[in-house]
Amino acid sequence: MTARSSTPRLQDPPVPAEADFPMMNSVLEQGVPLGGTIVPQHNGMPPLDDQNATTSKLNEWANKYRGATVADLDLPPALSTSPATPLSSALLSASSHDYSHLTVVSDNTRSLLGYLSVSHLKELFESRKLDPSDPVSKAMVKFQRGGGKQYQVITMETELWELEGFFENLGPFATGASQDFAVVTDGGRKFVLGVVTRSDLNEFVKRRPA
Repeated sequence: MTARSSTPRLQDPPVPAEADFPMMNSVLEQGVPLGGTIVPQHNGMPPLDDQNATTSKLNEWANKYRGATVADLDLPPALSTSPATPLSSALLSASSHDYSHLTVVSDNTRSLLGYLSVSHLKELFESRKLDPSDPVSKAMVKFQRGGGKQYQVITMETELWELEGFFENLGPFATGASQDFAVVTDGGRKFVLGVVTRSDLNEFVKRRPA
């Protein structure tokens, strides 16, 4: 007789006990905690909770300013410069009037083109990216006309709660980003009447009777 070779049988690996994976068992039983799901309305608008928070904040500002408009701020006249003006001259004008921003207008039409930030201009000088003899056009921020910085018309009739919404990027005057100042023009945006900042709003609230 021929001896039959025997092949050893492979044994299945031992099944680990549940006690070996306490954390895994806990996750399987309780699930992984997830953040809240934001479900928009059918018209694509944010959830009503978000809308209610926005409305509450806008109402708070409306009650704070009680119908006051930009005209009630008694702003000093705007100080403007032109694109061709040397930066050194523009900086001197701003410093002599203690202005943080200068509006830039067209030499020919006097239409508003953009603005010049004094603090940013000083940084450009310190980093030697620009020279004092360079024209304003090299440092100015252009308002959006198919490109550039988005512009929101602010007039003397704009209510202060709307202006604060413009600064905080909330409400009907939101531009997609918070702002530090606003250029005040006539309704047709032909004439620059002033420049208003957050500090102007704060000072108005301080001096206005409660």
